[in-house]
Amino acid sequence: LGWVRVRGEVGRVVHARSGHLYFDLKDDRSVLSCMTWKGQVPGLSVRPEEGMEVIAEGKMTASGLQSKFGLNVQTLAVAGEGALMAMLEKRKKALQAEGLFDAARKKPLPYLPEVIGVVTSPQGAVIRDILHRLRDRFPRKVLVWPVAVQGRDCAPQVARAIRGFDALTPGGALPRPDLLIVARGGGSIEDLWGFNEEEVARAVAACSIPLISAVGHETDTTLIDFVSDRRAPTPTAAAEMAVPVRLELLGWTEAQEGRLLTALDRGVRTRRQRLSDLSRALPRPEALLAEARQRLDRAEIDLPRALVRSVEARETRLTRLSGALRPALLKDRVRRARDRLRPFADRLGPSLASGLSRRRDRFEALARRHRVAPIRAEIAKGRDRLAELSRALDRAQTDRIARLTARLDALDRMRASLGYVETLKRGYAVVRGTDGVVTTAKDARSHAALEIEFADGRVGVTQAGGGGGPRRKPEPPGGQGSLF
Repeated sequence: LGWVRVRGEVGRVVHARSGHLYFDLKDDRSVLSCMTWKGQVPGLSVRPEEGMEVIAEGKMTASGLQSKFGLNVQTLAVAGEGALMAMLEKRKKALQAEGLFDAARKKPLPYLPEVIGVVTSPQGAVIRDILHRLRDRFPRKVLVWPVAVQGRDCAPQVARAIRGFDALTPGGALPRPDLLIVARGGGSIEDLWGFNEEEVARAVAACSIPLISAVGHETDTTLIDFVSDRRAPTPTAAAEMAVPVRLELLGWTEAQEGRLLTALDRGVRTRRQRLSDLSRALPRPEALLAEARQRLDRAEIDLPRALVRSVEARETRLTRLSGALRPALLKDRVRRARDRLRPFADRLGPSLASGLSRRRDRFEALARRHRVAPIRAEIAKGRDRLAELSRALDRAQTDRIARLTARLDALDRMRASLGYVETLKRGYAVVRGTDGVVTTAKDARSHAALEIEFADGRVGVTQAGGGGGPRRKPEPPGGQGSLF
């Protein structure tokens, strides 16, 4: 037997680790062992699956080890459209059970992608239709990944193209697409079978870029349509889904601009009218400021008089306080304080010396009794501390006396500056009676004798009639007479 063709149902399928493929072909009576060597596996257009009805072509071989015949399959095809549809349905159910068709995992399409990746054949009319529709609607950058769209190379190339676009780095030398379109024109189920392969479906499911499937015409349905994020009935429709119409977008933008300007104009007019209504209800600025202006005028008139009264009141209080500050009284208080502190200062020095002597004698007696060196050290330390305390006390007493002396001098200078003596030097005089200072004419009339103090001395004055009006002395010629 040379080259033979066998039709049957695929039984057990084994993919060996060596790369060889082993499977069985069977009918209702017999089983034929088949094998495809590692180098022949890429040439198979269909991978055998258990339960698939296929037509296998190849050469018959004999195995001496087991003494049985086998078929070396080099070509494998599905036997009939019904078998293909059955296999497609089986794959569809398996992928659906895994959740690859769930709506929750489908990604939304970008509204206006910058770069669009297209996976299709560069020779067909499909790519021209897509580019033409994109140019009419909204021109975008397009990256084309050429692939075979039918035959045994279709599925591997399409899967590699999808994974290649997804592996591009954003911002790299080759821009990463924002949207992918997998497109092919119409054809028979055998022509479109590459897009029903599980390899393609899983590549689409793993792609992180939103993807539109546009395989075949509107009536054609492939496995990629269920896994993709959006299905387009035709490649032209896929281009229409990818981008909006630029003219329509410009028209809509202009319409929104017009609506916005109209709304702004209406809002400005409404607010202007409202402001005008509110301004009519407000009082005039002159009426609002009239009362405050009157209060300011009154304050301006009253301020000089208030300042004069304040100065006079403070001057009277200063005169009264300066009269109470008598130098003799202050000096007497300072002398008494010095006399009171002198006995304490005289007793403090001998007392400290006596206490220090007693403690020194006591410590020396204890040192002689116990003959302990640490006690002598403590005695020396105590002696040093007492000496230091004595010096600190002397310094403190000296500083206190100096501070009291400085404070007394400052008070004396303040008394001199605030006292009435300085006022007398400016031409004033102090009138005194038997009871003290006389400040009114009525009090002066009630005294028989008065004493007037000037800056350079005091003058005694008597009144005529013992309390009537003041007695006037005859004025000497050419001079000022007496005040009374």
